[in-house]
Amino acid sequence: MARWLILALATLSFSPCAVADIADVVNAVRAEGCGSHRGRKVLLKEQRSLSAAARRLARGDSLERALINAGYRARHSASLNFGGYTRDEVLAGALRSQFCAQVMEPTFRDIGIYEKDGQVWMIIAEPLAAPATQDAAKVAQRVLDLANAARARGAKCGSTSYGPAKPLVLNDLLAKASLDHSRDMASRSVLSHEGRDGSSPADRAGRAGYKWRIVGENVASGPSTADEVMRGWLASPHHCSNIMDPRFTEMATAFYVDKKSTSVIYWTQLFGLPR
Repeated sequence: MARWLILALATLSFSPCAVADIADVVNAVRAEGCGSHRGRKVLLKEQRSLSAAARRLARGDSLERALINAGYRARHSASLNFGGYTRDEVLAGALRSQFCAQVMEPTFRDIGIYEKDGQVWMIIAEPLAAPATQDAAKVAQRVLDLANAARARGAKCGSTSYGPAKPLVLNDLLAKASLDHSRDMASRSVLSHEGRDGSSPADRAGRAGYKWRIVGENVASGPSTADEVMRGWLASPHHCSNIMDPRFTEMATAFYVDKKSTSVIYWTQLFGLPR
């Protein structure tokens, strides 16, 4: 189940002095390149919410909690703490020698900085891009297409091999149950097959009006695209087995986005064999 990645806090000390603009120094290093990394064309943009998160770091928050409390949702992030800093060239040299990998990470787009009493807290991040609600049908269709492509060629799920299986078709009742469960998980910041009311996947499918003989469910939190969530499911033996199970004939996938939740995006994929 894919989640965004948080890199560990790194610290470095210098003797205090003035640097013109820390973000400019970081971007100068990023544009020039360092170590084995070539320069990046995409430079980092300062974001208020990320700077607010950096301020929370200074107050003792963990990186994950600082980002959540500041309202910034990161797919990938790194934090750096400087115990003072000197001239531009000294800071640039330190970034090249000790923080090259973080500064040059190609997925990073944003930067946030907080300074106090000669200390600097910095966060560099890739924002989490959630799919738009109006694209829900397209996303569901894409997941179906990817599932059927896997079923057409067969797959090995852990130690179990599956041959080609017939394609699945979308079912609106399963879609309703999937969306309800994704919304429920997001509201609780919980990834689970059990609903708030103790319901099972079969319970929720039946409650939506789906008359089933067999029901299966995959859930995930964090992936921002249909392709990403399907890669994660196919890489997991149990989830892969649901996708490849030849008994299932119908399927639906729904996501729900809640920026206040821990993982922001929650996914439910329901499979069924109707009565």
